[in-house]
This record gives sequence, C-alpha cells and structure tokens, in this order.
Amino acid sequence: MKISEIKERKIIHQPTQNFDEFGKRIYQEFEYDFDFDTQTEDNYAYRLFAKILDLIPVYVILCFLLHLNPLSSFFYSILIIISLNSFLEWKFGDSIGKRIFNLKVVDDFGNFPTLGKSFKRNILSIVNLFPEFYDFQDQAGVWGTRMKFSMDLNSRFSKTYVIKQKIYDKIRKILGKKTVI
Repeated sequence: MKISEIKERKIIHQPTQNFDEFGKRIYQEFEYDFDFDTQTEDNYAYRLFAKILDLIPVYVILCFLLHLNPLSSFFYSILIIISLNSFLEWKFGDSIGKRIFNLKVVDDFGNFPTLGKSFKRNILSIVNLFPEFYDFQDQAGVWGTRMKFSMDLNSRFSKTYVIKQKIYDKIRKILGKKTVI
C-alpha cells in the first residue's frame, strides 16, 4: 500500500432546515473517505526555515572562514547543501534543519527516498527558494500584493512527502511497518 492510497473515513455533520421539539437544529451525518492528509498547517513554514537553517552554517563557513565573496558563498552553499541534504535524506530521512523541526522525508511507500530521488528533489528545491507574488483585494476593496513560497513543487515531481514525525509514526502504523529503511 502507498501513502497516496491511504484513505481516512470522516463523519461530516451537515445542518438541515429542520428543528426538533426543543428548537435545536437537526444535523444529518454523512461519511466520506478522504485522502490521508500528510500536511500540517505550518508545514511549509517549517520547511522554509529548515532550508534556511541548512544554508546558514555552510554560507558562514564559505564567506567568513574561506573569505569568498558573499554572492559566491551563497551559490556554493546551495550546491553543497543540495549534495549534503541528498545524502542525509537518503541515509537518515532528514537534514539538519529538518531534524530540528521534526520533519521526515519519505517516498510513497513510507521509506526514506533513494539517493537519486533525494538528489532530484533537492535540485528542484532551488525553485522553492523563489517566492510567488500574487495580487489580492481585501474586504475594503484595497488591492495589495502578497508573497507565497510554494514548498511542494519538488515533492510533487519526485513523489516524496515531507511530514512531521508524529504523522510519520502514524503512517508507519497504518502501513504496518515496524522499521522503515
């Protein structure tokens, strides 16, 4: 079984237009099978901060200890982090920044990604560093521009999931795996 095939059964209470003898609204129950939600609401922020935490030490070493200029240090640190994180995600399922935020990288079967898949998702993570800008209009009619980081592009293409440790444990339990290699 795959993570993408896991379903969660939820009961939805939908209000009707009828009331009981005490004046309370009558609700109708519906059961639905939803796809298993691997994301928490603050998962994207954790992923962004984890990537920044991965970049900072390498950038500091390159910029201040090896005396490279800041722009070169930034580009070299991205290249180093791509290869380092690929190895760490393949071997341990997380990077240093992800370990701080209790995040795990798993493939669709609940295992740590292969080295090639991890390298592919880390190459594509460069795209995640560039924000998306979009216009919006608030309730008063004032237009503004917001910025959003789309942190799931690399995961979609490489068919991996970045999940919290508690969701990882829940998935292992559902998939019936004692140890995930």
